[in-house]
Amino acid sequence: MGIARAQDEESERREFEDFRKTLVALAAMERSKENDDFKGLMSSHIADLDIQQDKLVCVTSGVSFLGLALVNRLLLRGYSVRIIVDNPEDVEKLREMQVSGEMVMACNNKMSVVMAKQTEIQGLMEAFDGCRGVFHTSAFVDPSGISGYSKSMAEIEVKATENVMKACARTASVRNCVLTSSLLACIWRDGSQHDLPLLVNHDSWSNEALCMEKKLWFALGKLKAEKVAWNIAEEMSLKLTTICPGLITGPQFSHRNPTATVAYLKGAQEMYAKGLLATVDVIRLAEAHVAVFEAMNKTAFGRYICFDRIIERDEEAEKLASQIGIPPNRICGNSLEFIPTHFELSNKKLNNLMSRTIRNWYGQS
Repeated sequence: MGIARAQDEESERREFEDFRKTLVALAAMERSKENDDFKGLMSSHIADLDIQQDKLVCVTSGVSFLGLALVNRLLLRGYSVRIIVDNPEDVEKLREMQVSGEMVMACNNKMSVVMAKQTEIQGLMEAFDGCRGVFHTSAFVDPSGISGYSKSMAEIEVKATENVMKACARTASVRNCVLTSSLLACIWRDGSQHDLPLLVNHDSWSNEALCMEKKLWFALGKLKAEKVAWNIAEEMSLKLTTICPGLITGPQFSHRNPTATVAYLKGAQEMYAKGLLATVDVIRLAEAHVAVFEAMNKTAFGRYICFDRIIERDEEAEKLASQIGIPPNRICGNSLEFIPTHFELSNKKLNNLMSRTIRNWYGQS
């Protein structure tokens, strides 16, 4: 798959080579106004750049809040990264990020962009070809721009995840896949069960019927997408791990990630009352993705819950609400309406893995 049609591939290839040379030159320069002339993002063919295959990985939704942080983390770890986008607007957005310095400038010669629709398995296979790993961040935005996540969006997410998993399994070079799920796929359990465990960890699964009843579409989308991914991984012998993060925070997170932020907080009062409202900084989450990926050929397996903070006090809830720009009672109001059962969230499995991995990373520097 390429950006240009067949008859234009040769001219596009020459143009891209010029772009690449510009990119290498810019990587050695200080950031300046001259960066506006940078045009080295778009690849004209999947066989882009002279990259070492064993360090080439692919990131879907690389322009999202998490996707951008993950791409930067991978580049800093020495990987070559192929970013999947599905429209020209995302290509322009990446260019602006490079000019503004949001992308790792010194590593730009290790980054390429390919357009592929998550609705087309063959196109995804061509995009993944040559990559040893795929990170599917499952990031979607509201097409109507209302910062909402509807039931139909949940179905889109499930289908896209199904296509990505099948494409990974059918692409010979892809050895491992990391899927971004959500903590919401773990915490919405049927409270009518008298023997419901108080511990919520990587073995916990949300109840699909409960999510439907409460119209928790974001939780439903993540839950069904992750289940589909595991089914395909088992059927097609794909090596898969999933990461289930809490509400993703970080610099300007509510502005840069509005759909997921608002959608995640549906049911926030109940989550807060039960000790299940947790957040994670986007940088730590990106590090978790890379750490799990690098351990997949050794000890990493299954699901990983990822959070670095549990919102337990009204002051914390009020601060979070202020950062998002919503009334505090959207989080900590009416908590007495819910059964006062307090659950315990555990991310011990991920913490044990990361304590070893991060120590090794920084021990190398």
